[in-house]
Amino acid sequence: MSLSHTLTLVARRDATTLTDAQVRAARDMVKGGAPVILSPGEAVDIPCPAPGPGMPTLDTIRAVFGPRHVDTLLTRSRGRRKGLLVADMDSTIVANETLDDLAAHAGIGERIAEITRRSMNGEIDFESALRERVGLLKGLPASLLDTAWKDVRLNEGARELVATMRARNAHTALVSGGFTFFTGRVAALCGFSEHHANVLESRDGTLTGEVGTPILGPDAKRAHLHRLAEAGRLKPAATMAVGDGANDLAMLREAGLGIAFHGKPIVRAAVTNRVDHTTLRTLLFAQGYPAASFVSVD
Repeated sequence: MSLSHTLTLVARRDATTLTDAQVRAARDMVKGGAPVILSPGEAVDIPCPAPGPGMPTLDTIRAVFGPRHVDTLLTRSRGRRKGLLVADMDSTIVANETLDDLAAHAGIGERIAEITRRSMNGEIDFESALRERVGLLKGLPASLLDTAWKDVRLNEGARELVATMRARNAHTALVSGGFTFFTGRVAALCGFSEHHANVLESRDGTLTGEVGTPILGPDAKRAHLHRLAEAGRLKPAATMAVGDGANDLAMLREAGLGIAFHGKPIVRAAVTNRVDHTTLRTLLFAQGYPAASFVSVD
């Protein structure tokens, strides 16, 4: 039986340790080959056959390991290391929803956060939600952007992910439905090759309540994925995308490896591979990188 795929198990380091018994159980479930340790007690690859009759689904495997704070991902063994990463920013590369933070400093946090929640869950379309939220910012001082920036925190593994992939000549792009004020700074912190987002308009130090056009939404994210793949002469299979919200679905579905990162329910239901318990380090493990090869960034 051909072991054409790889099942990757990754444990949440601050909550559990991946045990030999768990690895054996996973190997038995998928009729897998000898495991390859990527990080002792944290991550392991198990070569296995392709999904099909007589094989458990990934959801079945998740049901066993998820309660133990272990993520499970399934990838084709060939071409695992990707030449392009396209990443969402809010609640993916950073822990924040930057527009919500901006609104909170303006005293309208609850109003905007509810619109954000509905948009990210696919209940209302992204462009309408963005225009409505930005409209509520009209008349506020643009200096609030600097205040909100002080709250921004990178998610664990963000800098390692970008640095490690770039060290292997991958192109990395931060593509967000948020604002260039934040993506430029986050891209610089993480070392992304480029960034793209919406422009929050201001005049004489005051937010106008308008966003520049064209608006960067779901279709634009997908278009950036394809454009960058073509520019790098990469086949779709050589691309990776990561995000958490409904506006990321188009690019996640069309990337060679699309990963929902602590995704909203609509995203978790639609994307094969997802990270529910662990960190952005898992995106490197999913490509077969051992932890010893990660590029550490102080």
